[in-house]
Amino acid sequence: MNEVILRPKGSIDIMVEAEVINPDIFAGKTNGEIEQLIVWQGSKQLPLSEFFDVDGSAGAAADTKIIIEGDVPRVKHIGHGMKAGEIVVDGSAGMHVGSEMIGGNILVKGNAGSWAGMEMKGGTLHITGNTGDHVGCAYRGSWRGMNGGKIIIDGSAKSQLGGGMSGGEIHVGGNVENFAGIRMNSGLIVVKGDAIRGVGAQMGGGTFVVYGKLKQFSPGFEYAGTEKNPKVGETVLTGEFSKFTGDFAISKNPKGILFASKEEV
Repeated sequence: MNEVILRPKGSIDIMVEAEVINPDIFAGKTNGEIEQLIVWQGSKQLPLSEFFDVDGSAGAAADTKIIIEGDVPRVKHIGHGMKAGEIVVDGSAGMHVGSEMIGGNILVKGNAGSWAGMEMKGGTLHITGNTGDHVGCAYRGSWRGMNGGKIIIDGSAKSQLGGGMSGGEIHVGGNVENFAGIRMNSGLIVVKGDAIRGVGAQMGGGTFVVYGKLKQFSPGFEYAGTEKNPKVGETVLTGEFSKFTGDFAISKNPKGILFASKEEV
């Protein structure tokens, strides 16, 4: 696999929009051509080399691995819409990492900003730290969020995780905040920690799992018994869960399922 290494040149004040950091766009380009790819900083168009030292050249998209050596929390849209290949961020990443991703793999060895994996369609986005709001969510004005692929967050996420989710999977090792799974229609969200409130609000389908404490139930869910080690697709949930269906606040026949650890309900 061809490797292209990007080394940040220092701190960034105004955020940089860098959709060009993408194996599909790097594909077939020489070192010099990659350096001259254009990014936006505010109203200015600047070459990628303004912010990164570039080492290496790319092959085909599927055979290209981009490595960002260091924290880039003010660089947005890394891997936006990527279809193949691999990106590794050896540190934290900015907003919109992996947004509209179709294929390939992104690994962020740190935290990620809001809107990570927004409207994602395929591939895998793995964040070893924490994330901001709206992960896997629908964009403003849209009703359909993530509909394929997998997002793995080893840490915690903030509010509206998986909003409008229509497919795929999100796994969170820590906690989530408000209105996770809001307007969820399909797919699977698993939270190993706690959830604050509004889980699955306006949910029409899909499955949401909370292993920790569910601190405030949405009022439109009804108790549907208990299940031990239930299986959702290829995912086996370990433990005994109270099962709820909903959200009856928006539908007479909702298909959403909420599993909450029986020990924590």
